[in-house]
Amino acid sequence: MNGGLSSSSSSSSSSARNSVANRLRGRRDAKDFMKPQFDHEKLDVYQIELRFIAWVTQLLEEVNNCGKPKIGEVSDHLDRASLSALLNTAEGNGKRQRPGRAKFFDDARGSATECAGCLDALVAKGACDIGRVQEGKDLLLRVVSMLSKLVNMYSEDLHLKEGAVDYGRDEQVPA
Repeated sequence: MNGGLSSSSSSSSSSARNSVANRLRGRRDAKDFMKPQFDHEKLDVYQIELRFIAWVTQLLEEVNNCGKPKIGEVSDHLDRASLSALLNTAEGNGKRQRPGRAKFFDDARGSATECAGCLDALVAKGACDIGRVQEGKDLLLRVVSMLSKLVNMYSEDLHLKEGAVDYGRDEQVPA
């Protein structure tokens, strides 16, 4: 037995993933073929993260077939980080408390930034060139910018801070 997965089941899940990626690749966003049912699916940042996953799936197929050694770790990390950004955005949008939302959106932002680092590593390792990763980096820049705004919007710090006050500075205290 091979761990419960046959090559046909792993290839069918791969082909299903590629089918979704192919449908997303040519579309503005996933709303073009999926009716949003959950609130997170209505977020623009979530839709851009889906587009990035579709884009990066094709890149990973190319990179994994390029024959360069020692890129498997970067490819795996890029795949995991792209999913982490998407899933943290979805989970964060489902949280009712502001600090919880901010934390998950911040985690998603960190994962998106990791994706950018992985793209840089693929270029540094010679698996692809800068021009090939530029579209993905453009998508990630939009994702990170949107998530930064969501973090700021839901962070308690910005909503509960008072301005600095110098108490007793103007008054002379008798000796």
